[in-house]
Amino acid sequence: MVTDIYLLIGAVLLLVSVLASKLSIRYGIPSLLLFLGIGMAIGSDGLNWIYFDDHQLAQSLGIVALAYILFSGGLDTNWKRIRPVLNPALSLATLGVLISAAVIALFAVWLLNFTWIEGILLGAIVSSTDAAAVFSVLKSNGMGFKYRLKELIELESGTNDPMAIFLTIGLISILGNDQAGWFNFILLFITQMGFGVLFGFVFGKLFTWVVNKIDLVYDGLYPVLMVGLISFVYAVTDLVNGSGFLAVYIVGVVMSSSGFVHQRSLTNFFDGVGWLSQIVMFLMLGLLVFPSQVLPVAGVSMLIALALIFVARPLSVFISLLFTQYNRRSKLMVSWIGLRGAVPIILATFPLVAGLNNADLIFSIVFFVVLTSVLIQGTTIPLVAKWLHVNLPFTKQTRYPIQFEPDVDTKSALKEIIVQDDFRIVGQKIVDLHLPENVLIVLINREGKFLVPKGSTIIQSEDKLLLLASKSELDDARKILNRPKLQE
Repeated sequence: MVTDIYLLIGAVLLLVSVLASKLSIRYGIPSLLLFLGIGMAIGSDGLNWIYFDDHQLAQSLGIVALAYILFSGGLDTNWKRIRPVLNPALSLATLGVLISAAVIALFAVWLLNFTWIEGILLGAIVSSTDAAAVFSVLKSNGMGFKYRLKELIELESGTNDPMAIFLTIGLISILGNDQAGWFNFILLFITQMGFGVLFGFVFGKLFTWVVNKIDLVYDGLYPVLMVGLISFVYAVTDLVNGSGFLAVYIVGVVMSSSGFVHQRSLTNFFDGVGWLSQIVMFLMLGLLVFPSQVLPVAGVSMLIALALIFVARPLSVFISLLFTQYNRRSKLMVSWIGLRGAVPIILATFPLVAGLNNADLIFSIVFFVVLTSVLIQGTTIPLVAKWLHVNLPFTKQTRYPIQFEPDVDTKSALKEIIVQDDFRIVGQKIVDLHLPENVLIVLINREGKFLVPKGSTIIQSEDKLLLLASKSELDDARKILNRPKLQE
C-alpha cells in the first residue's frame, strides 16, 4: 500500500511537471522556475505533503542528474558548429567564472562580513550559467541569435559547470582543512581539468568504437549500454581527482562528432533522460528549500543578485571577450543571458554537507539569487535581444514521418532543401531536373502536408524537398536545385 502511494505521488508530480513544461514553451516562463515552484508548493513550507531536508541525498542525486544532463548536452553538440567559438567560449567558462567569483566575493565581504575565501566560495557557486532555460525561452518566442551567439552560449554553459564545481570543492577543502594550502588548490585544478579532458577524449573514442563494433542483438540494449558507460567514465575520472562532469560532456561531444550506430535514437533517448533528470532535480531542490528561511535574507540576497546580473556578469563577459570580434551589442546580450539554474543550488549543498560556517546562509542566498536571475533575465531575453538587434527568426525544424538511421559505413544522408520563389526549378517536373544518379527526392512537405513525389510531380515555391543523397553528390544536387531563374 505504501509503495502504491509513493508511485502515485511520483507519477502525479512527473505528469504535472511535463504539463508545466508545455506552459513554459507557450508563455515563455523558464521551466526551471515552474519545476522549483511545484517542489516548493508541496514541500513542508507549502502544502506540507512531503518533508525533505536530506542535503546529502540531494547532493548525490543532483550529481547523477548533472552527469547525464551534461552528457546529453554534449551528444547534442555539433563540433563543426561550435568550433569557430571554441576559444571565446572556453575563455568565458574559465576566466569568466573566476572574474564573477572575485566580484561577488567583494560584495559578500562588504555586505555579509564574510572572509575572502567564503566570499569567493559564494561567487564560485553562483558563477555557472544554465542554457536550457535560455533556449526554452527563445523557442517559445520564435527567435534565434545572430553572430553565432547561440553556439557561444551553448558551449559556455556546457564547459563552465566543471570550473565552478572545481572552485567550490577546492575552496571547501581549504575552509575545512587548515593544512590544505593554495599549492594543493592549484594541483587540484590541474588534475581536475587535465584528467577531465584526457579521460573525456579517450573514453569518447573508445565508446564510439565499442558501440560500433559490439553488434548487440537487441536495439534496446544500446541505451542500457550507454547508461552504464557514462556512469563508468564519471566514476573513474572522479576517482583519480579528475572532473567527471567535464569528462562526460567531452565524451558526448566526441561521440557526436565521430558518428556511431543508432546515433539518432540514442540522442533522442538521452534527451529524454536529460529532461527526466532536470525535472527530478528541480522538484527535489524545490522540496529542499524552506521559504521561511530564505525570506529573512531576501534583502541582502537581492543585492548580491543585482551585483551578479549588472556588475559581475558584464565584467566577466567584456574582459573574457576583450580580444574577440564580438561587438558591444553581442557582449551585452551574452551578459544578459547569464541565467543561473540548478547547478548553483546543487553546489550550495556542498558547504552544508561539509558542515561549514555560514553554510545555511550561503544556501539561502544562492537559492534567492537563482530565482531572481530567472525572473529578471529569463523573462526579458527576447525583449533585450530585439532592443540590441541581435535576434533572428527561429527556424522550426520539419518533423518528417520517416527517419533515416545510417550506420558508420553509410555514405548517404537525408537533407532538406527549401524551394524559394527565385529558384529555376519552380514549375518544373522532377523528371526534368536531371539530378545526379544517387540523389532521390523521397518526400515533399507542401503547406504542412507530405507528398510522395513521382517523376511527373511539379515543384512549387515554398516546397520543402527531403533528399536522400550520397554525400559525394549532395553538393551537385544543391547546385541544380538552388539555381536561380534566368534574368529576362
